[in-house]
Amino acid sequence: SAVDEGKVKSAAAAMVNSGLINHGWTYINTDDYWENNQRRGRTDPTLAGPARSPDGNILPNKRFPDMKGLTDYIHARGLKCGLYSSPGPTTCGGCTGSYQHEQQDATQWAAWGFDYIKYDWCSYGGIAGRNPDLAAMQKPYRVMRDALNHCDRDILFSLCQYGMGNVWEWGDQIGGNSWRTTGDIRDNWQSMSSFGFGPNGHEKYAEPGHWNDPDMLVVGYVGWGPRLHPSGLTPNEQYTHISLWCLLDAPLLIGCDMTKLDSFTLGLLTNDEVLAVNQDALGKQAARVLKTGPGGMIEV
Repeated sequence: SAVDEGKVKSAAAAMVNSGLINHGWTYINTDDYWENNQRRGRTDPTLAGPARSPDGNILPNKRFPDMKGLTDYIHARGLKCGLYSSPGPTTCGGCTGSYQHEQQDATQWAAWGFDYIKYDWCSYGGIAGRNPDLAAMQKPYRVMRDALNHCDRDILFSLCQYGMGNVWEWGDQIGGNSWRTTGDIRDNWQSMSSFGFGPNGHEKYAEPGHWNDPDMLVVGYVGWGPRLHPSGLTPNEQYTHISLWCLLDAPLLIGCDMTKLDSFTLGLLTNDEVLAVNQDALGKQAARVLKTGPGGMIEV
């Protein structure tokens, strides 16, 4: 909720200045709260404003005065840029979603110059109902995929619906480039290990251009909003985290403050031998070969 244009530009500069750009790191993604907030009682003046212009185009809030200028800044540094929305009327944070404006939004994102869209289920649950069938789960993602196909720009499509309906079995069939297999990760062993070791069998659905996504990396200074803290994972757990996500061919999304990269975190994110496993052109995700022990110790 604390995101703004300055922080996004700082992340892009940090990606370059830290040298991460030389190890394959490419995307700078803006998550929720770039839009105006539609929740009643919202007092932050930077989030107040109409959802859309009179002709229906989505409006960024006061924190993002120049979206095209932002993407130009990122592209000028050799990077790509991502954005966030929801198929529902509002996002998880109560900001403007894309419901019934899918083609307008896709066209606007392309015109601004975005290369990646995270599409988060959020309030669409109120449209689909409490127990949606598979067709209802797929519908909003099919609609947005069609909208993106009508844009004159390649935009990576990331489905974020927390693994409902075994999305790994059909995410590629509706044009997803990646799909979340889990809820939101937390920086503790229980969360990380269950998300990383749990999806046994998903590997047969991964291939180049279509990836299982167990959520972002929780190393470095992490958190939601302005209150950040060092990762709750121990150093050894962080080694496991990075290694496991690379074995899983998972999308590697840095979830920490890019301007506060300490030497340990930077070392984790620039180990080219480990990253090469993730970036293998064959796109073959590791599979579990053994599970043993009273604690459910797992090897892959």
